[in-house]
Amino acid sequence: MKLYEFAPTRSIRVRWTLQELGVDFEAITVNLLAGEHHSPAFLKVNPAGKLPVLVDGEMILTESVAIVLYLAEKYRDKGLIPVDAQQRAQMIRWLLFTTTELEQPLWRIARHTSLYPENKRLPGELALARDDFAAMANVLEAHMSGRKFIVGNTATVGDFVLAYTLDWAKLANVLEGLPRLEAYMEEMYARPRAPMRIKEAFASIRR
Repeated sequence: MKLYEFAPTRSIRVRWTLQELGVDFEAITVNLLAGEHHSPAFLKVNPAGKLPVLVDGEMILTESVAIVLYLAEKYRDKGLIPVDAQQRAQMIRWLLFTTTELEQPLWRIARHTSLYPENKRLPGELALARDDFAAMANVLEAHMSGRKFIVGNTATVGDFVLAYTLDWAKLANVLEGLPRLEAYMEEMYARPRAPMRIKEAFASIRR
């Protein structure tokens, strides 16, 4: 398998899953800062010009959540996806919650603080995004009370996706007042096969 990645991006979710599975893969760095994601060679792999991308034989798969679910299913014996249908449905529920209710406000914050040109940044949008994140993060804070993992008694790909997203939230300074989520994130990144944190990944590309 090949993983097209760039250190600080949602590639982290896929790398984390691969490392937890202990499977061999070839890592191919696509430097977003150098515009390599717009190169003809990469656009043949993913016409959307985005990362991560997993190539497994003849199959090319994009979108980090789709990739981690595929890997969890392919290596089902490793236990990163629940066997029970109801638990599996609950894990997918929280995966979707993470990528819609939590990640989207974080994208809005990123766009209006650094990604958009200054003349297109809207300060009011920042406040709204922070409020939207806080409302939904508090739902998850309550859910995680007394829990070690998002569902069941072992880590799943839902936990890797959520922990990465919470690390992003910490960098965006919107994780304050959510002690269980912050502690959970730290616990997940303390796992022996956890990847670099986002801040460390940014530092690695500046070296």
